Amino acid sequence: MFKGFKSFLLQGELIVIAVGLVVALAFSTLIQAFTNNIITPLVDSFQSSNPPGQPLGFSIHNQFINIGAFISAIIYFVIFLTVVYFALVVPYRAYMAKHGVTVFGQPVVPAPTKSCPQCLSADLPVAATRCLHCASVVS
Repeated sequence: MFKGFKSFLLQGELIVIAVGLVVALAFSTLIQAFTNNIITPLVDSFQSSNPPGQPLGFSIHNQFINIGAFISAIIYFVIFLTVVYFALVVPYRAYMAKHGVTVFGQPVVPAPTKSCPQCLSADLPVAATRCLHCASVVS
């Protein structure tokens, strides 16, 4: 029972997902600090009628609608996804391409093949005239 659980935990995909999640959470904290401390004050500064320190937005029935926080959240989302894409997806795609596996894209359609009547191997290119494995003539 524990042996099966151990093999499940040590699968390559599970480890990659776990590492990606930890890195994404670390980037999330960094980017949230960037948007809260730099982007939000810049967005709030575009409303000239408010005194300094007052966020961008308006009031309806004594309820403040904070437009600046929403714009900052959108900017945070775009920055976060950009960082995740270039820091995780692109390197992982290149790594898996070296191993012959296509990820995060259209699957590669395998080239058509034919089989050898002598040794029954099924991986011969359609244009082959001889079998790669037994050297018999293939029509």
